[in-house]
Parts: sequence; C-alpha cells; structure tokens
Amino acid sequence: MMRASPHHAVREDWLALAEPEQVIAPEQPILDAHHHLWDRPEGRYIAQDFARDLADGHDVRASLYVQCRTGYRQDGPEALAPVGEVETIRQWCAKTPQYPIGIVAFADLQLGDEVTAVLDALIEAGQGVVRGIRNATAFHPDPVVRSNPRPAVDGLLRSDAFVKGARVLAERGLCLDVWAYQTQLEEVFAVARALPQLTVVIDHCGGPLGVGPHRLDSPENFKNWRDSLARLASLPNTQIKIGGFGLSVMGFDYATQPLPPHSQRLASDWRPYFETCLELFGSNRAMFESNFPVDKGQFGYRTAWNAFKRLSANLDAASRDDLFWRSAAQCYGIDPETFTQPKISQNYTGDH
Repeated sequence: MMRASPHHAVREDWLALAEPEQVIAPEQPILDAHHHLWDRPEGRYIAQDFARDLADGHDVRASLYVQCRTGYRQDGPEALAPVGEVETIRQWCAKTPQYPIGIVAFADLQLGDEVTAVLDALIEAGQGVVRGIRNATAFHPDPVVRSNPRPAVDGLLRSDAFVKGARVLAERGLCLDVWAYQTQLEEVFAVARALPQLTVVIDHCGGPLGVGPHRLDSPENFKNWRDSLARLASLPNTQIKIGGFGLSVMGFDYATQPLPPHSQRLASDWRPYFETCLELFGSNRAMFESNFPVDKGQFGYRTAWNAFKRLSANLDAASRDDLFWRSAAQCYGIDPETFTQPKISQNYTGDH
C-alpha cells in the first residue's frame, strides 16, 4: 500500500537561511556510503540535484546509491522489475560514473534460492557496479513509526525464504544492507548469525527510534537500542552506517525550527549515537552516510558532513579515513586508489 511520503519535504528556501559555515577539513576524502536518487510526485532528486550538493565544498570522491524503487521496469516478469532501477541509475549518471561508484540494488529475497536469476540480471545490468542488495524490512506495529511510503509487512526478516535468499547473496559476493528499527535488531542478529559468510550492513545506526511509543529523551529507550546493537556488533560479519538522523522516526525536529541547524548542534545531538556505534563496531566496521535526499529535509549536505567531521575530530587520521571512506570501500569492494590519490578537480554535472 502506497501512502504519502513520511520524509520531511526538502525546502531549498529554508535551507538557504542556514548560518554560513566554512567546510571543515576540506582535505578529507569521502565516500558517501548511502544516498538515493528519485523522480517522484512529491519531489525530484536526480543526478543534477546530487551534483549541486557534491559541489558544496567537501572532497566527496565517490558515492554508493541505495535502492528506493527508482525506474522499475513496467513490463516483463515482476521479479525482474528492479533491474530497471540499475539501468535507470546508470543512464542518469553516465557522465559521472563515480557518483555512484556502486549500487545497492533490490532483489526480493523472499524468492529464496530462486532469487539467483534476478541477481544474475542485476549484475549483468550493472556491469560491475552492483555491490549489494537491500529489501524493505523496516516494520513497527505502531503506524506512527513509519519511514517508507510502502510500509513493510511484519516477519520478512524471520522467514526461512529470506535467509535462503540472503545465502545466495553471500555466494555471489554481495553484501546485505538492512534497514530495520531498534525493535527488529534481534531478527537481524538471527540472520547474520545464521550466515557468517555474509556481510550484513546495518543502515542508519540500527534504527534508534524517537517517535510513537519511543521517546527520544528516554534513557531506557536509548539503552534498549544500545543493548540490541551490541548483540549485533558481537558478530564479526556485521558493519554499520552512521547517519540517517534526518529520518522522522529518529525524532529530531530540526525541520520545524525557523532556521536550519548548525553543524555544532547536529554534532551535539548525534554524539551519543556516534560514540556508541564507534565503541561497539570500531572505526574499521563503521562508515558515514548522507542518506540524501531523505535527510535533506532537515539539514544541508555541507552541514551534515561538517557535523561528521566534528564528531570524529579527536580520532587519529587512520580512524577518520576508516569512517569517511576506507570501511565502505573495503566492505563494498571499491578501489581504494580513488581516495588515496591526490584530489582531481571534478565536474559534478549529471546528465538527467
């Protein structure tokens, strides 16, 4: 069932009111580990829009696109419809193939072993850029807790078919990205434990919640999230993306304020989550993500990366490189030379 978007609307005029910020540590290479592109009735964020954000001062050398039902095929078998997403993104971004340098696509893992044919089609369409698969699995019984226009049904992560499909990913050398709320992390743990050969990437800090029955300012709520995340971190085949703080389900309400937030405010608000993720996973299993344009409804691209740089300022250079590019590059099989060579001036234009 399709509902209205649960994301905060992007308001360029409101974002333009932000207090000017200089780019912090402009020399730091970045691999944006998670963004989307789409053309929807509620708004567009296509290659040209992302290009404008990329050109805002930070040294973003490459990015990873994550599925969001863009450009599905309208004809042919339903299982192969998501191949159109890979085809569309490659077409949109043909002039700047490093944005994205990799794609986390969709294949219905409920197909179990039969997902093999879909993966083969995605890999062929991607010509080397398909690096992982994500399904829509974020579920909560309270309708207030919603982060997808097409809410997932309960039980997908618990199904035998899902585990069989995920096993095929491991055989193909693909990662499994999972967007699940803190209340589902035990289910994610069960999948990751059952498939130790599979790399499981946990999106958006493992879905800490601050709406509905989950209060943002509740120490008990924070502890429940942390304890569940610690179980996942105990498995060596898990990694985590740090970001997604602009998601409405996390409970931050920057979009309701007269002015956009400064990166100092973001760093202060996000620090408990950042420090927890870093403590549990270590820098070599953690990576920063913009989650744009979802998070753009609450803050700008320069501001978000400045906040990440504030959060990591006291770490050594190797740990910062882990968070900003190395962990994601190793996880998704991206050539590290993109980030270790001197910066080359880029023409971030896009062609769609």
